[in-house]
Amino acid sequence: MSQYQIAVFVGSLRKESFNRQLANAVAKLAPPEFSFKQIKIGELPLYNQDDDAHQADSVKRLKAEILTAQGLLFVTPEYNRSISAVLKNAIEHASRPYGSSAWAGKPAGILGVSPGATGTAAAQQHLRNILAALDVATLGLPEAFIQARDGLFDEAGDISIASRPFLQSWMECYVAWIKKHAE
Repeated sequence: MSQYQIAVFVGSLRKESFNRQLANAVAKLAPPEFSFKQIKIGELPLYNQDDDAHQADSVKRLKAEILTAQGLLFVTPEYNRSISAVLKNAIEHASRPYGSSAWAGKPAGILGVSPGATGTAAAQQHLRNILAALDVATLGLPEAFIQARDGLFDEAGDISIASRPFLQSWMECYVAWIKKHAE
């Protein structure tokens, strides 16, 4: 049985964010050969092309964690109909310098949760466009535009019984996608 290390990118820095809670809870739906590690992106400097030749240690760590992962999971909030600045900053750092992208060829899945009725549909579409330009093989279906409502999580912070069938099905598709595309 192979082991799959998944690098998780939560696009919110807020400690109690819905998306961090979703990332923690959905990881528990995966089979035991999958392990999920949330990658720290909050301490990265703002991307500046002048720094490409001498990347900060936090940027080198970010790229190393992506390169050693067999798959990626993005759990993004929606900020002004797009992804957060902190997530975009991390994406830029790991894609540079030109020709040295850590993202290329990695399989990924995208989730997001928001109080709005459309969940994070616009943010996910923007993220898909970005990832396509970086040669990230992104799971297309099923899409998961999740509205943060009472009952999404149980009292322990796990996916509730009512929400579990859909997210378990999403996870099964994600697992198959990673296994199909992982090197």
